[in-house]
Amino acid sequence: MSKLKSLVALVSLASVSAFANNVITIDDIANIKSIRDSVISPSGDYVAYTRSLPRELYVDKHGANYSELFISDAKGNERAFISGKVNVGALEWSADGKYVYFLAKFKDEKFTQLYRIPVDGGERQKVLALKESSISRYDISPNAKQVALLAMPAKDKSEKKLKDLGFKAEVYEMGLENKQLFVTDLALQDKAVVLDALNIAGFVSDMNWSADNKQLLVKTQPTALIDDSYTKAQWHVMNLAQQQVTMSIATEGKLGNAEFSYNGQHIAVIGAQDKHDPATGRLYLADVKTGAIKDWLPNFAGHVSDIQWSHKSNTLNFIAQVGTESIIANIKPNSNSYKTQVKAGQIIASTLSISNSDKTLSVKGHTAKHPNESFLIRGKKLTKITNSNPWLENKRFAKQESITIKARDGVDVGGILVYPLDYQAGQRYPLIMQVHGGPESHEKNGWVTAYSKPGQMGAARGYAVFYPNYRGSTGKGVEYSKLGQNDYAGAEFDDLVDMKQHLVEMGLVDSKRVGITGGSYGGYASAWAATKLTEHFAASVMFVGISNQLSKFGTTDISNEMHLVHARSYPWDKWQYYLERSPIYWAHQSKTPLLIMHGKDDPRVHPAQSMEMYRYMKVQGKDVRLVYYPGEGHGNRKAAAQYDYSLRLMRWMDNYLIDGNKEMPDYKLDHKAKLKAKTAEAKKAQESEESESDK
Repeated sequence: MSKLKSLVALVSLASVSAFANNVITIDDIANIKSIRDSVISPSGDYVAYTRSLPRELYVDKHGANYSELFISDAKGNERAFISGKVNVGALEWSADGKYVYFLAKFKDEKFTQLYRIPVDGGERQKVLALKESSISRYDISPNAKQVALLAMPAKDKSEKKLKDLGFKAEVYEMGLENKQLFVTDLALQDKAVVLDALNIAGFVSDMNWSADNKQLLVKTQPTALIDDSYTKAQWHVMNLAQQQVTMSIATEGKLGNAEFSYNGQHIAVIGAQDKHDPATGRLYLADVKTGAIKDWLPNFAGHVSDIQWSHKSNTLNFIAQVGTESIIANIKPNSNSYKTQVKAGQIIASTLSISNSDKTLSVKGHTAKHPNESFLIRGKKLTKITNSNPWLENKRFAKQESITIKARDGVDVGGILVYPLDYQAGQRYPLIMQVHGGPESHEKNGWVTAYSKPGQMGAARGYAVFYPNYRGSTGKGVEYSKLGQNDYAGAEFDDLVDMKQHLVEMGLVDSKRVGITGGSYGGYASAWAATKLTEHFAASVMFVGISNQLSKFGTTDISNEMHLVHARSYPWDKWQYYLERSPIYWAHQSKTPLLIMHGKDDPRVHPAQSMEMYRYMKVQGKDVRLVYYPGEGHGNRKAAAQYDYSLRLMRWMDNYLIDGNKEMPDYKLDHKAKLKAKTAEAKKAQESEESESDK
């Protein structure tokens, strides 16, 4: 078959697939539901969970998806408790299993409050509201007599009045308020209350009760700055009777969860190896009396992501990400080896929860065939108890697998490959390479389809889609995650070329029709691919990405984190190096059409990064387009902005990789026609309903 006929056949295949009912489309992505919170009851017989409810495009007001509350038994018989256009979160069972507590802000409420709802039926009950402040987190004591709360101080009303009068000057990074810790009796309060905060220095970001109700683990950082949360957080033990910190746990670097053991002798901590470790994932064990801390799993070639102590024994249960898979395991304080309960390859797990008997665990998890659902674990048996998207069972899924190759210098790299849906051996396909951010993150062999990630939707359109885990990714231990340090855009992005070449050499990919996209550090990779590596990529979509490492340092909210775990140097140490590792430096040689998209309120990668990239390309006559999303930050959260992004991403790729066009597609999307069609559809449905009622 000639190249032209092959291309025509491919275009035909993509066109048919794109409109078929049995494949995943862009519109399907906007309608996908997933489990968010998932918590097991004390008895182990029920699971309470929240499920996302997508907004109806062109109908609902602008915003993120809603979150509804459900409870299911172990057989999957679920019941909706709070449904509709609501946002429920932070679930916790009462000690007797009669209530589920949650945080919510319902219609006409100004602040987020603590509620509960009876499991055997009845209306929700307001438990506690703070005067002029939202509750951001809570934890009920094991004896159910008290509750610990986190909240910002109530705002001074005179400040609002002064702003209304025009006094709005902002002194950057000054006057920041610290989130505070409160402890109060757990009882229904009719009116909003004013509580005295515990005397703790700094910003409190997390807390956990001890089993004897006498102590709290309290996590603090010096200020509210995100950089401080990454680089200066610390866990402390607080004696509640004395309201004093009795011990601080000596860790360095990024810091995750911490929990007391059931007998109060130990504390398990998820932390970092040192201040240069890019991600949490090391498991530590601290002695409550002495404060001595040890690496519980030395040289673990993975990353621990969640922990939960058993209630009746000195056993810690944990979830770890190993390679592109997850395991669920347990370990005892006197051992450095763990026992695996759920082996790799079953689900990508998170949110661990354990019944009082320790016999039943619950997690949420996703696979290649579905997004996050709620699962029960009894013994080694894993049971899915929710089915949030039954319509997915009627969809065809492309083959998906994890692959590993050797980079040009011998380092093992790899990722997740999704084949074209109707893949035929011997035929070459266009490729979309989706690069993850961080780079302290990694792609997992589970659900890989989202508004910014083509996944199975791209496969249905005739693409191969590849998610690279380049050096510096997590999931393989600390040393691997440090491989990209002090080498911005060096070997880490050469890995992308090596992986592309592997897909070409295996006969799957047409080397001339390769697109690349990604957000944040993945956006940096996309800009680098469109400039320095332009000969390898035919189209690029840069999302909230970095274009200038010099100005990035001066405009981000994580400059210290950049220095410690990425650059390992400062711009003033080597100005020219930072400049040459910036995509703008190579814009003059670009032959790759570049679509740039960015949230206008992004604090992490300033929107000016995209403006710089656009201007350097535009002035030099390159094919470039810049799209800003007002009200969005470091990634789009609201439904309409996500949908718009999906449409633009795929139209850009289709235009160059499938349609073979040389000119950029129209800058407009026909949202007006879709709004008109949706309005007409609603009117027709209303008329039909009225006609039926008249009969």
